[in-house]
Amino acid sequence: MSILKIARLGHPVLLQAATPVSEPADPQLHRLVRDMVETLDDAGGVGLAAPQVHVPSRVIIYLVPASRMGDADLEEVPLTAVLNPILEPLGEERELGWEGCLSIPGMRGAVPRWRRVRLTGRALDGSEIDLVAEGFHARVLQHEVDHLDGILYPMRMNDLSLFAYNEEWQRYMAEADLRGRHIEETGE
Repeated sequence: MSILKIARLGHPVLLQAATPVSEPADPQLHRLVRDMVETLDDAGGVGLAAPQVHVPSRVIIYLVPASRMGDADLEEVPLTAVLNPILEPLGEERELGWEGCLSIPGMRGAVPRWRRVRLTGRALDGSEIDLVAEGFHARVLQHEVDHLDGILYPMRMNDLSLFAYNEEWQRYMAEADLRGRHIEETGE
């Protein structure tokens, strides 16, 4: 296994739509996922999309550790790989929350996301994935699937005054109450 280089903001691979995976049993795909897992573990993140490691394929991996679970998250989500994920918003409720990204190191911003989503796709063994996620779990899924469509979280932000370097965020914004902030409709 290998730790892969993470593409950073400005690299063209992050701005294009990724190609669907046609063969879940492909050994190269399984190696990619193993390398993505090692890369994610090394970087200390909760999600990674194949374009972030310079592979324009519709593959994501993610987890929801107990330390990041909110009120809506019913249980910890183990490391999961999803091929060709599709998200469907459930309901009209959106919420503003802080996000960072391994492709935009050292920064974070407040991003509006759907509160609940349905995820469909395939597992590495070819089996069907069909689940409903809410809270932080839903946020992670939306963030990673956005990478597959060439979208980075600042493109979703509607208030750039809530975009900061991590050090300044910790000093001044970490405790900001986002509940009163307006979530601008983006036509999604």
